[in-house]
Amino acid sequence: MDVSAYCTVSISPVRSQPQDSSEMVTQLLFGEIVDIIEETPKWWKIRSYFDNYEGWVDPKQVKKLSKKEVGRWLNGLSYLNDLVTTIETTFGPQRIVRGSFISHDSETSFAIGNDHFGITTPFSNTNYSSVTEIAKEYLNTPYLWGGKTPFGIDCSGFTQVCFRLIGINLPRDASQQVEHGAAIDFSDRLAGDVVFFSNDAGKVIHVGICLSDSEIIHASGQVRIDKYDEQGIIHYSGEYHTHQFHSIKRMA
Repeated sequence: MDVSAYCTVSISPVRSQPQDSSEMVTQLLFGEIVDIIEETPKWWKIRSYFDNYEGWVDPKQVKKLSKKEVGRWLNGLSYLNDLVTTIETTFGPQRIVRGSFISHDSETSFAIGNDHFGITTPFSNTNYSSVTEIAKEYLNTPYLWGGKTPFGIDCSGFTQVCFRLIGINLPRDASQQVEHGAAIDFSDRLAGDVVFFSNDAGKVIHVGICLSDSEIIHASGQVRIDKYDEQGIIHYSGEYHTHQFHSIKRMA
């Protein structure tokens, strides 16, 4: 099936199975393009255009677009830097969050397909000097499995969104992200490098961003800053490690 759609709501849960009680594996943000793989009356199986992640969404939260409409939207695409802002829709005001997909040259309005949106407050278009600057703005965001927003985020959603805002598009999961970037020796680590952690079987299950040679920012319980060393992340008590070090990658 060669059909595309875009996310019409602020945040849409993507589930592992076509039912509301199923695990949320990721989220779509406003304006995000997906390919529709399968349609049922109550659920659509989709694949995200930007990271190829698959899952099931409520079709009331996405809207089909023609190939021409998709091309036009992708050609003018940018990302919202503001943590939260409001746009005007046919049905009234709608809040959208950081990482949402917007038109880069928008001043007063923009369109996705036949849908038109008004801009009441100009987008900030902040130019961040580093990924760590972005990461620190998420401090104390609660951990949410599958989350990608300032209201709830998981470890790999955190790294994906932070790097997306500086123009680096990473895959969705930590086990996929570790396949990208250049390997860095522990002694050569710098702020902004990405640190991966594994389970006892060697599978990468956690990820964070270096702030310095001794501090890391990551989503665990909430987005937090912890000490780390060549063994892993150090519990705040200093008595043991909470995550086992795997490797460091430089994404820029």
